[in-house]
Amino acid sequence: MPEPTAPVRSASVRPDDEAVLTGEAVALDVRPASAVMRAGGAAIDVVVTVALGLAALLAIAGLELDAAAGRALGVAVIVALLVVLPTTVETASRGRSLGKLALGIRVVRDDGGAIGFRHALIRALVGVLEIWLTLGGLAVLVGFLNPDSKRLGDILAGTHGQVERVPRYEPLAFGVPAPLAGWAAVADVGRLPDPLARRVASFFRNAAHLAPASRHRVAQSLAAEVAPYVSPVPAAEPELFLAGVAALRRERDLAALALEQRRIDALRPVLESRPIGFPER
Repeated sequence: MPEPTAPVRSASVRPDDEAVLTGEAVALDVRPASAVMRAGGAAIDVVVTVALGLAALLAIAGLELDAAAGRALGVAVIVALLVVLPTTVETASRGRSLGKLALGIRVVRDDGGAIGFRHALIRALVGVLEIWLTLGGLAVLVGFLNPDSKRLGDILAGTHGQVERVPRYEPLAFGVPAPLAGWAAVADVGRLPDPLARRVASFFRNAAHLAPASRHRVAQSLAAEVAPYVSPVPAAEPELFLAGVAALRRERDLAALALEQRRIDALRPVLESRPIGFPER
């Protein structure tokens, strides 16, 4: 069966009028991270930061400094942990921290490109307010209200969280249905246009999630579009007809590719051999 060459948009993908656009005005089909996922990643980062801060405070306590030096060093440690460290990590990793890595999230620019030092610094500075000073309340509130789950730092920096882990692709393959075996032996099935072939493949991939009425309606519509490329058209249910066409077309494409490969293999000795009398160099 022809396989789809473009990802099918899910309900979580933003609509076309709000799509991520590159500098060349190319729409990117990406999946923004939800507010819950981003909150989970931020919680992991907060735990790691607190652990590092406690370790740093214990180290400072063992230095036996005077009160002024201790306070100055403590402020420097806080600035380093809350601003310098997240800025450095996100800049070096192109938008990933330990929490984001654990949940498969990456922070990218609104045009889909990797973030730089400026974006990471703005996010870290604003994060001091919305994550640390408000205990994450402001970040959660803005994230749930924003359609792309952006927090305030993302809005000011022009970034958003993107999910990078996608479900493993599982090819969908089946043979010609038994009721159409006789028809398949004499049927002439032409090559379907690529957009139509992708729609048929997408229908079978998502058919189990459709309501029966919608499933029948979509199958009937696709069968009407496929019928001009098939002769003779069997007297079968639309979905059964589509399954037979898809399976037969796949089997014949596979046979054609195998025949082409055999012919290339037969010609390979001639194509790779040295002309008679050509010297070795």
